[in-house]
Amino acid sequence: MDLPQGVAVGEVTTSSAVLWARAASLGNVNFEYSLNPDFNPIIGLVPVVVSDPMLPAKASINNLQPATTYYYRATTLNNASVSGKFRTAPAIGSYSNLRFGASGDQQGALAPFPALANADERKLDLFIHLGDSIYADIGSPILGTTAKTLAEFRLKHTESYSTRLNLNSLADLRASTAWLATTDDHEVANDHAGGAAPSSDPRFLPSNASYINDTAYFEAGYQAFVEYNPLNELFYGATGDQRTANERKLYRYQRYGNTAAFFMLDGRSFRDQKLAAPNNTPAQISAFLTAVFSPTRTLLGQAQLEQLENDLLAAQQAHVTWKFVVMPEPIQNLGIAAANDRFEGYAAERTRILSFINQHSIENVVFIAADIHGTVVNNLSYQTAANQPQIQTNAWEISVGSVATSSPYGARIASAALATGIISQTTYNNYLQLPNDHQDAAAEGWLNTSLNLFGYTPVGLDDAPFAEGTTLLHGRYLAGHYFGWTEFGISLPSQTLLVSTYGIDTYATSELANNPNEVVSRVPVIVQQFTVEPVVSVTPTLMLTHLPVVTN
Repeated sequence: MDLPQGVAVGEVTTSSAVLWARAASLGNVNFEYSLNPDFNPIIGLVPVVVSDPMLPAKASINNLQPATTYYYRATTLNNASVSGKFRTAPAIGSYSNLRFGASGDQQGALAPFPALANADERKLDLFIHLGDSIYADIGSPILGTTAKTLAEFRLKHTESYSTRLNLNSLADLRASTAWLATTDDHEVANDHAGGAAPSSDPRFLPSNASYINDTAYFEAGYQAFVEYNPLNELFYGATGDQRTANERKLYRYQRYGNTAAFFMLDGRSFRDQKLAAPNNTPAQISAFLTAVFSPTRTLLGQAQLEQLENDLLAAQQAHVTWKFVVMPEPIQNLGIAAANDRFEGYAAERTRILSFINQHSIENVVFIAADIHGTVVNNLSYQTAANQPQIQTNAWEISVGSVATSSPYGARIASAALATGIISQTTYNNYLQLPNDHQDAAAEGWLNTSLNLFGYTPVGLDDAPFAEGTTLLHGRYLAGHYFGWTEFGISLPSQTLLVSTYGIDTYATSELANNPNEVVSRVPVIVQQFTVEPVVSVTPTLMLTHLPVVTN
């Protein structure tokens, strides 16, 4: 096949987009685009020379019209052709219906990812991928060892986006939906910290670099990520901060009219090395909860943190209704387990972000995260220091489940509950026999037991300051036993946000090998659904009267 991973489109704005394809043969790839599905007439053609069959071709197209559907295709010299479509973002100042999806975390050994099989059918404006797209540090059918070189990283990316068992859910989705992606740790190595010294992590040695983000190992992984996603290659300038100056920039601020703004964060490139995880002794836990408030520790890096604050404030001042902060790891409090790798392990910076939202009265902020392999929804609070009272915000977070990877979050909650004595072996054995929805209920209860020990709010939005504007329609606020993705829909005139999580039963590589047809035929169904009404500083009636409206 001359275009083995199909086509993709990303970086879609009101007037531009990046088209992507990987040709297996040398020569030109011609990208054409049109307003009509029969490509009559063709309104633009961009040829791209392919000199390396493992290096995908990209074409930036401009002068597009806002809120318009475009059809595009890539054609090789061998006349292989694959087409797709996308819709440009609405004009700034307009309010419109919007539908987008989000997920992350997929292992090549579990391809072809039937959990996403319905995503391309949902007519999404945008799909957000939150990283762990290749699990470069875990062996798989295409590469039995850890990826270390650029060639090996590229190979791992082809595995995620290739057809297997006559299904290619990711290629179908990327062809038909604007793509926005960031990295997490498994694009390179588990729990890596790009802003730390190589001496802090032997996996990145030998190296003379000052920071891990300048090592050959790190740079190869990130180069392959940008190559295999429809992204522009951007870099920071002279930031005044040695760890971010002139480094690769994955941060994105994307407006969809005045309905929504997206703030895409890079959570790995500039962070300090994580603190050591405490054992379960009260003294170590207390010391850890104090240490995470060190004001010198950063997860985002100063340049990215300041840009996030500036863009959040700009979106609020522009009367953008919904602000979606997209980051690989959760910012909500989930307890002490693995907290050192989440934003809880960088608590001073976490407090700075959440207090900034409070102090500037920034409305309708939703954090979207992944990494934990399960869907958990909770409102957000923060402390000014360890052992201080929780300060409530009007922001909330949803961590979205994994496309397909090991150790789903609900199962890990149950194992931790058993290990810490919250439940008995008999209770755990009974849990294993329950259907998924009952397992979710049990896991939510055990997680809440742990959260209560630290004075954190229980899972859900029932105790949020804006609880009266929320309605749980289906399932629970925790869905921890599925592979899947989450859809976000905003509808005029109310601009109420409808959140629907689709899931299938999880499966292991052995199930995929022994009964592939059954696994691939699994159909995603809604396992969680709720609504959140926005706080609007301009009423929908006034917006519809005085501002342009676009409906899909």
